[in-house]
Amino acid sequence: MVSAAEQLAANLNFGALAKADELKKRIWFTVGALLVYRLGTYIPLPGIDPTAWAQIFNTQSGGILGMFNMFSGGGIHRMAIFALNIMPYISASIIIQLMTTVSPQLEALKKEGESGRKVMNQYTRYLTVVLATFQSYGIAVGLQGTGSVVSEPGVFFLMSTTITLTGGTMFLMWLGEQITARGIGNGISLIILSGIVAELPAAVANTLELGRQGAISTGLILLVIVMAVAVIAFIVFMERAQRRLLIQYPKRQVGNRMFEGQSSHLPLKLNTSGVIPPIFASSLLLLPTTVANFNAGSGPEWLTTVTALLGHGRPLFLVLYIALIVFFAFFYTAVVFNPTETADNLKKHGGFVPGIRPGERTAEYIDYVLSRITVVGALYLAIVCLVPEILISYAAVPFYFGGTSLLIVVSVTMDTVAQVQGYLLAHQYEGLIKRSKLRGRNR
Repeated sequence: MVSAAEQLAANLNFGALAKADELKKRIWFTVGALLVYRLGTYIPLPGIDPTAWAQIFNTQSGGILGMFNMFSGGGIHRMAIFALNIMPYISASIIIQLMTTVSPQLEALKKEGESGRKVMNQYTRYLTVVLATFQSYGIAVGLQGTGSVVSEPGVFFLMSTTITLTGGTMFLMWLGEQITARGIGNGISLIILSGIVAELPAAVANTLELGRQGAISTGLILLVIVMAVAVIAFIVFMERAQRRLLIQYPKRQVGNRMFEGQSSHLPLKLNTSGVIPPIFASSLLLLPTTVANFNAGSGPEWLTTVTALLGHGRPLFLVLYIALIVFFAFFYTAVVFNPTETADNLKKHGGFVPGIRPGERTAEYIDYVLSRITVVGALYLAIVCLVPEILISYAAVPFYFGGTSLLIVVSVTMDTVAQVQGYLLAHQYEGLIKRSKLRGRNR
């Protein structure tokens, strides 16, 4: 039989959005907050010559700066107050997650539930300040070292730039938390999404202009569009894919009542690591290119050779890209999912996998299944990132059509739509409850 919840979900439509006042308020708050973020990406740092910096950036856009500029919505290209974006916070979150595997104190906090999560979030904020300060100071020193970008170099410029960029990151961190609490969706993810999407129209316009000039054929542009649609559909399918392990709960007696045994499922996502592997792999591979560009003509010969071998579309680049994606997929999955902890929680609540002994054997079985589906997930990430990478290198397709950007856009959009559907479903439930109460009173 189909449950009431399943019937509601099947009949769910966004026409009910007009009646969901709370959801509309959350959506408008989210839109307003993202507009504030986009406005900040157009406010340049004080003491910077935008024209001189734009010329330097154009020579470095093939390295890490180009990727981070995509995440910051053009903030680095304009050297805005939000140039660092939210990346220090993401780095701090990943570092704290990694430290929970080696620090008994953090591992204990993780198991304390809501109170432990609040303490870990506070640690993440402190670490964000430290990382943002170091990165801001490094950017200030780098800008001052160019000679032509900074109008009045000196201690005051270093201090003001460090404070401004760090303050911009902290403001975005606060704004993301406000979106999560008072808006719709994950605020941090939506900030990154809005940065990528905001630059997509310019990338499309550049592609069409190249087609008009004859640099790219019309057939190739159509191929890119078809490829983008196919990759998006593939990402949606794979991100929703999961392996469900059957979990049985035995009969239990509470007082004088006997409860029948129940069954549920333990969902294991095909791609547990998310978009972290492509980001890490891209950052590591683009680092030599960035260093070589900043030291053009003055670096060692081996660095020039390595940079040439690691150019976009080169065989060595593609092989290392796949290898790093696979490595980080397994590594980050091992960090975020602990089979032993999951097996212990099942044992505490009386659950077990049919045919598998609770405890250590269950942990081994979960790890066995997770390892095999992670192979498929890692190959999926490699394919999604490799196909656009080949087109970028051989067809001069703008960087925003890369696999990493598509993964982020599709994943965040799916999560946000799922939250909107959840609010609409709750609103329909409230309507049903109110109608049932009115019928009861009329009787």
